[in-house]
Amino acid sequence: MDSGERKLVTTMPLHAITSTYGEEGLRARFAADIETWPGPDTERLNRALDLAGRLHAADRREREPYVNHLLRVAIRIISHYGVRDADVACAALLHDAVEDHAAELSGGGGQETALGVLAAQFGPRVAELVGAVTNPPYAPGRDPHEQYREHVAQSLRGNPWARVIKVSDFTDNGVGLIHNTGPRLRKLAGKYAPLVPVLRELIALPDTPLDARAREHILAQLDRAADRFAAVLA
Repeated sequence: MDSGERKLVTTMPLHAITSTYGEEGLRARFAADIETWPGPDTERLNRALDLAGRLHAADRREREPYVNHLLRVAIRIISHYGVRDADVACAALLHDAVEDHAAELSGGGGQETALGVLAAQFGPRVAELVGAVTNPPYAPGRDPHEQYREHVAQSLRGNPWARVIKVSDFTDNGVGLIHNTGPRLRKLAGKYAPLVPVLRELIALPDTPLDARAREHILAQLDRAADRFAAVLA
């Protein structure tokens, strides 16, 4: 990318960056978004991105590398929600690290050990936030989608900043649903559609640490996701 393209991506919607410039464009947008942050914060954020990139290096989401999703979740929080909190941004980049790669992160251990590694490298608050948005192992014999929704509602009610990460993650999954096709499209719509009212309620709670503009933006995105779920499931 040349200097003009790097400036351009700071004005583009995130999925437009993805389709036009891919991972390189999202990394350029992320770098621009944190350019004015304090040096220690940018150093820690770049370490978090490096770790996320290495853990998810072999992972794919449909036609793109998984790190694109992680970048969009973090950029959305910074750029669209107006959050300048390095702990929250680090946790956004690492929000799937423990759920998907606990063994690699911990040297063969489980989720609790992996969260301990994150706490040592990035601080206990980052680990707490990642833990709050990490799905625990599901009980056999029950619908995993139902267990997922129960966990989200219970975990986020007591952790306002984790709500911010989860709603960005959900927005990327829900609004980005149109990039899926076939049976997987209906499966994901069925998983996510019942969570829309839960997230609307959580975002409306008075302790959610976002201003009115950010809340309105999130509610509009949830409405858009709900419309797409309904269209798929009709």
